[in-house]
Amino acid sequence: MLDAARSLCVLGCGTMGEAIVGGLARAGWLPAANVIVTARRELVAAQLRAQFGPDGPAATTDNLGACREAEVVLVCLKPQRFAEVLDNDAMRAALAGKLVISIAAGVTLDTLATWLPASAIIRAMPNTPSQIGQGMTVLCRFDTRTAPQPSNLASDEQLALTLKIFESVGRCLELEAKLMDAVTGLNGSGPAFVYIMLEAMADGGVMMGLPRDVALTIAAQVFRGAASMVLETDLHPAALKDQVTTPAGCTIAGILTMEDGRIRSVLARTVQEAAKVAGSLG
Repeated sequence: MLDAARSLCVLGCGTMGEAIVGGLARAGWLPAANVIVTARRELVAAQLRAQFGPDGPAATTDNLGACREAEVVLVCLKPQRFAEVLDNDAMRAALAGKLVISIAAGVTLDTLATWLPASAIIRAMPNTPSQIGQGMTVLCRFDTRTAPQPSNLASDEQLALTLKIFESVGRCLELEAKLMDAVTGLNGSGPAFVYIMLEAMADGGVMMGLPRDVALTIAAQVFRGAASMVLETDLHPAALKDQVTTPAGCTIAGILTMEDGRIRSVLARTVQEAAKVAGSLG
């Protein structure tokens, strides 16, 4: 699989599509000649061709033609455009018997299967740090109990290929389909929430006299280092917090101020609200 020319189509190559194409180029296991990307307008397609260079992936505005050529189609369209592009007989025929991977928030496996009854389907929810190879992606697929048609079942080989694609831009794992709205609220929207917290911490540093650029650098590295501690030590965040919190010290004073502002509840509710909206996007 993916051993033929233009065998992977990135349908709707915007920010996330470009991140994945870039990750595949860095990973080096899929030749650029095996990738074709599409754009809505010729101007954008021309910009992609200039960006990728003569040895890079082909770029076109012909969605149907690109899907006919490809073995695997990665759909990176906005959720509002999915039905327009996919829900027609010509596209159903072009994608029959192929693997279709969707990264759209809110567009469920069942909806995709309604449009594409003869295609194997996997949903993926990546996030924007994929642009620098530090993304997180969660996948889901039908099982034998939930698939509307046997043709909608993605095989273990197809799942492994999808994992390999998204591991080129960061970490990747598989969960049940019923959890994808929660994943969207936490993983897809999560970077924006972190940027708000990072900016607020930098503001605190500025208020206490640090130059803005210095405060931002320190705050960003604090987030990077703290996140790496969680991922690399397997310790619970509470245990890591306790390592920093000495009796009668400055850290516990700051933590109590955060708790006065109901920081835990606000952040948890933030993810909850984003997940609810994600469920309505499809």
